[in-house]
Parts: sequence; structure tokens; C-alpha cells
Amino acid sequence: MRWKQARGIQTSVVIPARNEAATVGKIASAIRDAFMTDEPLVDELVVMDSDSTDGTAEVAARVGAVVHKCRDVGEDLGAYPGKGEALWKSLLVTTGDILVFIDADLIRWGTHFITGLLGPMLHPAGETFLVKGCYDRDAGGGRVTELVVRPLLNLWWPELAAVAQPLAGEWAVRRSLMETLPIPVGYGVELAVLLDTAQRHGLNAIAQVDLGERSHQRQTDADLAVMAAELFVVAGRRRIPGLEVRPAAVAADEVLAGPELLQFVRENGTLQPRPRAVPSVERQPVSSLRLRVAG
Repeated sequence: MRWKQARGIQTSVVIPARNEAATVGKIASAIRDAFMTDEPLVDELVVMDSDSTDGTAEVAARVGAVVHKCRDVGEDLGAYPGKGEALWKSLLVTTGDILVFIDADLIRWGTHFITGLLGPMLHPAGETFLVKGCYDRDAGGGRVTELVVRPLLNLWWPELAAVAQPLAGEWAVRRSLMETLPIPVGYGVELAVLLDTAQRHGLNAIAQVDLGERSHQRQTDADLAVMAAELFVVAGRRRIPGLEVRPAAVAADEVLAGPELLQFVRENGTLQPRPRAVPSVERQPVSSLRLRVAG
């Protein structure tokens, strides 16, 4: 608190959520009670609702969070489904100098996640731009992390091999950095921000904090495969500048024209192909958007 007040820093906690009515209220209320009611460490508590159909927005608003429906933010900009889209649009409705992102489906966690992620940002020594949370989690380090991202980092970006949880949904970033980055609209946002921060500012700009234990709802292998494909797209673009993996961009809200991941399901005793769209759109930096509007 002393560091925050001395430096005049404002903080925003952002919770991206899609159909997380069962958990989002407990998470938001715990953060509100600990860091807005008892100690004013958090200046904004925002839930970005991504087309929920289960009352997520109502639950979050009831416990005191400011709720924005992603589709209604910047309506002239269109809307895409996805976590990255929610984080990108949060930049348009928050004011904090530091943004802390917390997943909405956490089951085992603690409010020390907030102080842990803010600590390196508020400390007067050094200039940290990005803080990644790391932790023990059920089922090891995470299937996509261990099978896809950790091999990619070790082989292509070995300087980042020491990042324990590169896909952690709990992280903090300076607005001054986040607004200058292209943001993938889906699950590639965490990897993209990690790679882009390291490329621009080097390892000394990145910290990681051991948060202890974390548990969240698990996804199916089929859904994780789509996430993995998206991560390959994100990594490929940053490994091979100019790499194009899809046709020319389509307008927001249209069906993505590719790429696709072909999966198979058994129906009536026969394996049937099931193509799944792989999110590949990246939103332009918010700073360039504002420059265009100002111009």
C-alpha cells in the first residue's frame, strides 16, 4: 500500500468470464472484501462477460463487480468469442496503470494471488512489465503447457524455459505495455504477451511469483486440442515474422474462414470428421486504435 500510494498507481483487477456463474461470484466477492473494503489496494474490479448464458453477469454484479458484456464494448469494433477478446476489450473500459487478470473458474486459490502479482509491479526497485503466476495444480503442470508450450519454449525460446506456467491465467501487466501489443482473440493471449514482452524488453522485464496451489475446471481433450492449435499459430507468427495462416481477415461476427482442426467423433459406429475452427485473429494494439481515432 505504501509503495502504491507513494507512486500514485491505480490498479484494476479484470476477470474474463464465460458461463462461470458457479464460481465468479465467490472470486469477485473475496477480492472486493480483501482489497477494496478492508484495504484499498484494488481500485477497479471488472468482470468481462463473454456471451454467458447462465447468469454470470448477474452473479458478478450482485457481489459488487463492474460488469461489461464484451459484445457491447466498442460495438463499432465488432466482437469475437474468446478470452483474448475479453482482455483486449477490458483495456477500453478500465483505467488502472496495472492490470491483474484472474480466471473466473478457480476452485482452489487465495486472495494472496492479488498481492503476489502486484508485489513486483509496485516495488520501487526495478521496472517489471509482466508478472506471471506459477503454482502447483491438479494433473501436473497442465496438459497443453506440458505437451505443447513447454517444448516450444525450450526449443525455440530457451531463454523463457524457466517460466514455470507460461499459460497461467493469473498475471499482471502494465497498461503502458499491454496497449502496445497485438492481442490474439482466443487462448493464445498469454503466450503472445509473454513472447512479445521478452522480445521487446528482455527477461529483466518479466517476473514470476509462486502462488502455491491452484485448481480450476478441466476441459475436454478435444477442446484442448483446439487451444493447442491456436498456440501453434501464435508461436509460428512470432517465430516466422509475416507468417500467414489464414485467408484475408473477415469482419467480426462472421464465421472464421480457417484454419481448421479436423477431429473425429464416432457416430452410429462410424468415425466421422468434425472440423473445428481455430481462432487466428489478432486485435491491433489499442494504442494504434486510439491514434487512428484521434487522427
